[in-house]
Amino acid sequence: MTATDVSAPATQARIPGSKSLTNRALLLAAAAGGVSTVWAPLLSDDTRAFRAALTSFGVAVRSSPTSEFWEVTGLGGGPVGQARLWCADAGTAARFLPPFAAAGRGAFLFDGSSQLRARPLRPLVEALRRLGAQVETGPGGGLPLLIIASDLPGGELTVESSLSSQYLSGLLMAAPLMRYGLLARAEALVSSPYVDMTLTLMRRFGAGVEKTADGAIRIEPGGYTPTDLVIEPDASTASYFFAAAAVTGRTITVPGLGTGSLQGDLRFVDVLEKAGAQVTVTESATTVRGGADGLRGGFDVDMGDISDTFMTLAAIAPLADAPITIHGIGHARLKESDRITAVASNLRACGIRVAEGADWITVHPGRPAPARISCHRDHRIAMSFSVLALGSGVPLELDDPGCVAKTFPGFHAELHRLFPDTPDREERQ
Repeated sequence: MTATDVSAPATQARIPGSKSLTNRALLLAAAAGGVSTVWAPLLSDDTRAFRAALTSFGVAVRSSPTSEFWEVTGLGGGPVGQARLWCADAGTAARFLPPFAAAGRGAFLFDGSSQLRARPLRPLVEALRRLGAQVETGPGGGLPLLIIASDLPGGELTVESSLSSQYLSGLLMAAPLMRYGLLARAEALVSSPYVDMTLTLMRRFGAGVEKTADGAIRIEPGGYTPTDLVIEPDASTASYFFAAAAVTGRTITVPGLGTGSLQGDLRFVDVLEKAGAQVTVTESATTVRGGADGLRGGFDVDMGDISDTFMTLAAIAPLADAPITIHGIGHARLKESDRITAVASNLRACGIRVAEGADWITVHPGRPAPARISCHRDHRIAMSFSVLALGSGVPLELDDPGCVAKTFPGFHAELHRLFPDTPDREERQ
């Protein structure tokens, strides 16, 4: 990221805590022996589902009266006993919690919504079986998932990671609970900044973590120690407000997201800078100001490592002065929706010319026409197209505005607060 002078007055966006950090912190605190405090956790459907699943294991999670913090009393290892765990729509729960369960002792049944059942688990299941876990799957190799656990010895493992980095992260977080730890290698890793985030948090909870010269990751046995952690604002969520600044010429600042951020998705502001926005990143905040000449196109960008933000760029790309091509995002077809197809079909519904391939999308400039946006129960589709409506001034009706509750229940209200002329998306059903 580069630092550029931003002289116009800035409006501060109120961005909730990172989902990725919140759920990782909850799991590590649950595995530690003692009490940890997670400050400023995200309150959303996904984090509530993750927290509820942990309580099914017997983990005690106490909330302060205003949920300013969650106090987690860990198990000091893997879970013991029997439990049925409902993951709802939360992919992190379905991918992080089974390795944790396998490192314990007992029988644990995981299930989730029809949307979550459709998401792939094969690489994780195969890895757990190679480590010696007894795993039974539902039709297609996914949820429901039954794990009969008698702890895990650990050892060496190569994890197929072309579909998601979450399989590797889940196994790494369970590794200190294995008898001999783990030496893990990733095959075709996507979204590598999320693995770096995982390792950083593991170190903060006392795990022994080392990256070897050949790119492997060595995790020492020994478990975790409790700690207190403050959750950063969610960088993926911040992308919508940074993009809103870029397409309106306004200036938006997100406090708490700075040069020391653990989240790779903050690199989205580099993409906005390529598109003509002015960006300032300090130790304590990031500010984006829209360029005087509007959004600049005519470039292609690999967003494979920050794929949760590719939709933000694709949705505002019609407002640029030349086409924008985004590539390296094939794994985004396996998220809450097939995100490449969902974005492309919604843009076409708005009259925008789009081309797409297995792992890329090209969006051409054009004024959107009024349309009804199919959200596919995907929070990021709803948020991205809300920014397109704001920047274009064209009414776009979301068929499921409430799906933003997965990560930011107050999204529409915050967008309206910052941009008062924005139609209230929650009333446009």
